[in-house]
Amino acid sequence: MATPVEPQWLRAAFWHEIMILVFGKTGQVATELQQIGDVVALGRDQADLANPAACADAIRTHAPRAVINAAAYTAVDRAEEVEALATVINGDAPTAMARACEELGIPLIHISTDYVFDGTGVAPWQPDDPTAPQNAYGRSKLAGEIGIRNSGAVHAILRTSWVVSAHGANFVKTMLRLSDTRDALTIVADQIGGPTPARYIAAACLQIADQLIADPSKSGTYHYSGAPDVSWADFAWAIFEQAGKRVKVTPIPTTDYPTPAKRPLNSRMNCSAAKQVFGIARPNWRDGLHVILKDLEVTK
Repeated sequence: MATPVEPQWLRAAFWHEIMILVFGKTGQVATELQQIGDVVALGRDQADLANPAACADAIRTHAPRAVINAAAYTAVDRAEEVEALATVINGDAPTAMARACEELGIPLIHISTDYVFDGTGVAPWQPDDPTAPQNAYGRSKLAGEIGIRNSGAVHAILRTSWVVSAHGANFVKTMLRLSDTRDALTIVADQIGGPTPARYIAAACLQIADQLIADPSKSGTYHYSGAPDVSWADFAWAIFEQAGKRVKVTPIPTTDYPTPAKRPLNSRMNCSAAKQVFGIARPNWRDGLHVILKDLEVTK
């Protein structure tokens, strides 16, 4: 396989010099942001999203040029039991951040999710399509989006999907772990979306921050996910092929793998607005997967 070539806009993000405040320190995107440029990342011990007022105070104290919220309550199934807590973290905290950003006249870049939609159909979701989340996690994330828009702050709500990296817990690392002890797996094949390497999301956030500082009129909601769209089963096949793992993948429907929280069948997203406004194209997730496996020292 040829060595992936990173797009110019992605390489440019690694020369970032503007101080940006990041909420999140150990998550996938936050980890990548700290490896890219001049950011100050706040962990839970410094700014707990369960305390929205503390998050707003942190912004006022640091007085950055921009804020990126890469932190969230992401335990999708657990959120069904603790929706109030998830809503504080995913809804109230981003709203408080946005209000503080509006006071200081600085932009907020907030990472959201395709789970704000109902997950039906086959057409890629447009940023302005009607929202109708089907689970507690999606409802909590939508609450954050609404609060940010209503704050009056310059912002970019960046919806993404299927985030993967060499860090934390994600589908790539789960498949590799299972491949150590299993030679056959059943994987859902009727949920379709775009796997998105956290490295690319981090770079996109930095590019968007720079452009919002220069041109606040670009404020709005955007989609950003990897291409091409695939099923979880297809993605698993690609992981095992690149990693040189001999694992038989048997496709199954979502109904054969019930979960407490309903999952969207359609996570496809139309990302043309991000390309048109910011010059940020959908990344090839196969290239990103190659980098992830290299970081994990997984080779054929």
